[in-house]
Amino acid sequence: MPRRGLSVLVVLAVLAGCATTSEPPRPAVSVPESWRETSNASDASVPLEWWRAFNSAELAKLIGAAIAGSPDLAAASERVKQAEAQVRVAGASLFPTLDLGIASVRRNTKSDEGPAINVDTTNGVLNASYEIDLWGRLASGVRSAESSLLASRYDLETVRLTLVSGVATAYFDLLSLRDRLALARDNVATAERVLAVVESRVRNGAATPLDLVRQRAATLSQRAAIPPLELQERQTLSALAILIGRTPTRFDVEGRSLVALAIPEIAPGLPASLLVRRPDVAAAEAQLLAANANLSVARAALLPSITLSGSVGLASGALLAFGNPATIVSAAAALAQPIFDGERRTAEVDISASREREIVEAYRRAILAAFADVENALVAVNRNAQQEELQREVRGEAQEALRLAEVRYRAGADDLLVVLDAQRTLFQAEDQLAQAQRARLQAAVSTYRALGGGWTMPEDAPRVGLR
Repeated sequence: MPRRGLSVLVVLAVLAGCATTSEPPRPAVSVPESWRETSNASDASVPLEWWRAFNSAELAKLIGAAIAGSPDLAAASERVKQAEAQVRVAGASLFPTLDLGIASVRRNTKSDEGPAINVDTTNGVLNASYEIDLWGRLASGVRSAESSLLASRYDLETVRLTLVSGVATAYFDLLSLRDRLALARDNVATAERVLAVVESRVRNGAATPLDLVRQRAATLSQRAAIPPLELQERQTLSALAILIGRTPTRFDVEGRSLVALAIPEIAPGLPASLLVRRPDVAAAEAQLLAANANLSVARAALLPSITLSGSVGLASGALLAFGNPATIVSAAAALAQPIFDGERRTAEVDISASREREIVEAYRRAILAAFADVENALVAVNRNAQQEELQREVRGEAQEALRLAEVRYRAGADDLLVVLDAQRTLFQAEDQLAQAQRARLQAAVSTYRALGGGWTMPEDAPRVGLR
């Protein structure tokens, strides 16, 4: 074959290979220079074990148990193993395949005109085949599998972060409910104390039976607030048990209050670094890389394929033996070019291209959602801190108002309605303060989660980037 013709084939192969591959599209997202709710411009990082900043040894123990026993985390780990096996499957297509076959046959032929004829044969053949990856179809398949593996690993980190955040949130919910239960029981005691004063005044003729009925109703109302809180406590405890992979029966935690917990100060770092600190964003980026590789596979399927094959074997006229064998050697090269398939392959290219564009938008949405998560979490941290401080002042004023109302009622200067109103105000203020403390802790957890929980994308991981 003339060298010029061979050169032309090589050039055409290279050009066709370039036509099947392309860079993945980049989403158009404007990255803010700073966060609206903070002036901290340092690129601080979140510690991997961020939950220790809450100063709770029990929380750390529960999170360790959850990481070791969570069904969701175990299932995500198995998905990573499946993706690793899929990479090996895709990588095997780059190598030749070898098959060994051995067959031994006895054939008996009998006719009406002569004796039966027995023919024994034994064959052993080693077959080899190899597809030349001219257009990069097989390599693109490997690239797709590797990108899917990365996505599954990032998904595992997302599940881990979600699990840890869920355990912390459930734990804080549980302690908050126990705080509210303690307050509700204290409120019952306060209502009973006032009830004793009203009963004494009724006996002495200083108050009416209506006052007694009203205070009894107020006391019963406070008692009725306890069972719903106890139900929520039990349900939250069961949810926490499921998160860490335990049965709810006889499961309990030692913590009884939020008071001993610390509320950490969190530095969010720079917005530009968020893209490599969120595993869900990294997973969306890896899925885009996989979609781009799948598009290359679909494009390469439109081009001809070249397969080399060969075999070597032995053939013998004996049964289950190689007596006086004959050697068989063959070699072949096959060229296959799709001519007509009802435009199936062309449609698959269109599907892959549309899928790539879809995932670009999903990636863009994941980035926008990540920025929104951090902004919302920072707003919640700041506003909840302000609300807790104001609620403490409200509780202090409500305590003083109830004290003065009781004094004036004992002296006969005010009627019972003033005391009842002061009681309701104090009880609501104390309950709202407990909920504000829980909200502040939950906001801290949300901030850690929005910032990626201390995870960072590997430096050598493939990236797409932004426009």
